[in-house]
Amino acid sequence: MSALQERLTDGLYGLGWSTVKKLPEPVAVRLGRTIADATWKRRGTLVRRLEANYARVVPGASPQHLAQLSRAGMRSYLRYWIESFRLPAWSEERIRSGVEIEDLHHLTDGLAAGRGVVLALPHLANWDLAGAWVTTELKIPFTTVAERLKPETLYDRFVAYREGLGMEVLPHNGGSAFGTLARRLRDGGLICLVADRDLSASGVEVEFFGEKTRMPAGPALLAQHTGALLLPATLWFDESPVMRGRVHPPIEVPGTGTRAEKTSVMTQALADAFATGIAEHPEDWHMLQRLWLADLDPAKSPDALRNDLRSPEQDTEKGRP
Repeated sequence: MSALQERLTDGLYGLGWSTVKKLPEPVAVRLGRTIADATWKRRGTLVRRLEANYARVVPGASPQHLAQLSRAGMRSYLRYWIESFRLPAWSEERIRSGVEIEDLHHLTDGLAAGRGVVLALPHLANWDLAGAWVTTELKIPFTTVAERLKPETLYDRFVAYREGLGMEVLPHNGGSAFGTLARRLRDGGLICLVADRDLSASGVEVEFFGEKTRMPAGPALLAQHTGALLLPATLWFDESPVMRGRVHPPIEVPGTGTRAEKTSVMTQALADAFATGIAEHPEDWHMLQRLWLADLDPAKSPDALRNDLRSPEQDTEKGRP
């Protein structure tokens, strides 16, 4: 990305945060749908990739069904962005009333026991809103990790935005981030990680909707290192202004096996829980990049692979944290 593109990207995000949050909510909702529908009608790279990914989730779906899903998916994706631009201006009551979570006891019981909890989520619905709800409604602080972006000013915007919602945000710096996360867990804290895409190009191979992909080893390793509870969670939208969610039962550390074998088993269990939520609400899964190994060129270098799996906000066309 050139310096000019970086400045333009940062400026567009800044405009979104400064302008969209001032709009009346019905106007903002209509704006999001209008942008989503216009993007969907152009059938560009994002829409075609979204449909290709949905084809794995809904095998045997007709082209018409996939087109319907991708239209709903783009509307869901833009709902995420409109809500995210507006979240810093939402009242505590608006945040509290905007989320309903099933089986929350898995989370609250784990924290009450002092074990520490790793809450792992896929790219479903709006995890920033879920995080704001946790800090606002449950009054539970937590730590998360953000991939470093270009331009640096855009990364700073995302960090400031999430910190403003009550999150502690660590840069994705490998061992140093892992060590801090482990300390938070040993202190009985909460860690939240979006974990359905391997940003390191060295993740754990799992079976996901019948095909191979890689997912991060971090959640399983943190649970093993610290004794923390590993909880999958999934989110979804419906036609109401309220986002729904579910905390799934804990994934236990296997009693036998090497560290690598335990990590593989636990990450596969995490992938299975993610798949359950995604299959129920595929239109809310905002996976607009290549994910499955069959879609990636194995001859590419690790750096090139990293670009394929990059966080969407690194791409001026994608823009997703």
